Amino acid sequence: MDWILELFTGTGVAHSIFIYSLVIAFGVLLGKVKFFGISLGATFVLFVGLLAGHFGFVIDESTLKFIQEFGLILFIFSIGLQVGPSFFSSFKQGGLTLNALAMAIIGLNIVIALIIFFIDPNLKAHELVGIMSGAVTNTPGLGAAQQALIETQADGATMMNEAMSMGYAAAYPLGVVGIILSMIVVKSIFKIGVDKEAKEIEDEKTNSQLQPHLVTYKVTNKLIIGSTIHHLHQIIDHNFVISRIRKSDGPVHIPVSTTVIEEGDLLLVVMSQQDEEMFDAVLGPHEEMDWQSEPDPVTARRIVITKSEFTGRKLGSLRLRMGYKLNVTRVHRAGLDLIASPNLALQVGDRLTVVGNINDINRLADAMGNSTKMLDHPNIFTMFIGIVLGIVLGSIPLLLPGMSVPMKLGLAGGPLIVAILLGRYGYKLKLITYSSSSANLMLRELGICLFLASVGLAAGGNFAATVFNATGVKWVLYGFLITFIPLIVIGLIGRGRHKINYCTLMGLIAGSNTDPPALAYANKTANNDAPSVAYSTVYPLTMFLRVILAQILILALT
Repeated sequence: MDWILELFTGTGVAHSIFIYSLVIAFGVLLGKVKFFGISLGATFVLFVGLLAGHFGFVIDESTLKFIQEFGLILFIFSIGLQVGPSFFSSFKQGGLTLNALAMAIIGLNIVIALIIFFIDPNLKAHELVGIMSGAVTNTPGLGAAQQALIETQADGATMMNEAMSMGYAAAYPLGVVGIILSMIVVKSIFKIGVDKEAKEIEDEKTNSQLQPHLVTYKVTNKLIIGSTIHHLHQIIDHNFVISRIRKSDGPVHIPVSTTVIEEGDLLLVVMSQQDEEMFDAVLGPHEEMDWQSEPDPVTARRIVITKSEFTGRKLGSLRLRMGYKLNVTRVHRAGLDLIASPNLALQVGDRLTVVGNINDINRLADAMGNSTKMLDHPNIFTMFIGIVLGIVLGSIPLLLPGMSVPMKLGLAGGPLIVAILLGRYGYKLKLITYSSSSANLMLRELGICLFLASVGLAAGGNFAATVFNATGVKWVLYGFLITFIPLIVIGLIGRGRHKINYCTLMGLIAGSNTDPPALAYANKTANNDAPSVAYSTVYPLTMFLRVILAQILILALT
């Protein structure tokens, strides 16, 4: 039975894979267990790794470092590709306020951490960064800081990174609690009724400019009779599409820019709900009409763009009305319906709602691909060429004022920046950056599990002796202060001064700490998707700043 013992205590490849698999399997399993309604998810892999390391399960150092850093790259790069398309647009309109408040939370986190650092002479810089990363539940920041130490401290980085991991593990659990507690305290202070806040969100969503609104009109306004569809677009300077038209004496057909509007025509218009009154004044009264039951060859179908040559092309440049006699009324992207504006840049994965003759629709479908199987196929080239560029960018030394050694973006910052840029602008290089949600989540979970297991196994040997004493209690307290104070301050400002809806505010608080357990609590409390929307709005900038600032802080204080 020596072979079984070899799997647990050996040094070979089989031993390493066996231990990693055990740690990740039990970590993921225990991560599903809820404590007071909250589960830690994949983060529990870290604690199982610490336990395994404490009981003497050792991995070869070079193997451990490789798996840790490769896992971090997979996790970071997947995040960057996911948030890239919305990274720059998240600063527009209401997103600007949310991102400004998220930046204020990050700034206060650092201020409080620095106050603690200068008050406690026994606290080391790497311990502080570990505590702060755990307090704000940001694992990529921990990885970035550890990578910075490896770049600058050579052999001394191993011990410092172990202490940093222990600080992270000590602060993390109460960090999750502190985030949720801040939501509860803000709700109590302002005596907020969640049902009322949720209704406000629903009312706002109903009036959203993005949500397509369909109305059938009967043309009675003599001022537009004889005008073409093109002229109508000049009269009403808003985004809208006339999906179908039925002449008073003829069948339903697809209008083109030269179609002449006549009295009594029935028009199916796709627009924003806010514009309905304008169309009422220009066109005429509403008309009840069941377009689907009309005995005509016109039908509506969804076509999925799966050919890369359409990536980045403006919808108007396809000239679908002239070439295919079709109308595109809506574009479905990432769970959201958009009005089919001529200036809308298309992406692989977009689903176009097309109206016209079924034969013409089939011709367009063949041209655009319309193969969901192709979307399930991962774009490995884009991923690995992006990682190559990210590593190159992360290796460039950057000399900042006040620092004795150049800073590098490292294996966390470099791939993150490249992934964000590829996610947003990759189509200009003819790179397909689309990946299904399940594929992206799989890579993220695999990467973070490998990273957390490595961190736990590396730090587990000394964890109990370091954390379960007065020092460990102090670290937990420091972490809670770093977590709780900024969230309460900005929560009060966000609600009191900016009057942010509580459902949105919960998403902001969770997103500013990139914390999925807190988001799960917020979604359950709100019972709508407002927390998720706010979370995704601040998540890209927050993740970027957490990763970069963790490195700057460790380099500035070490």
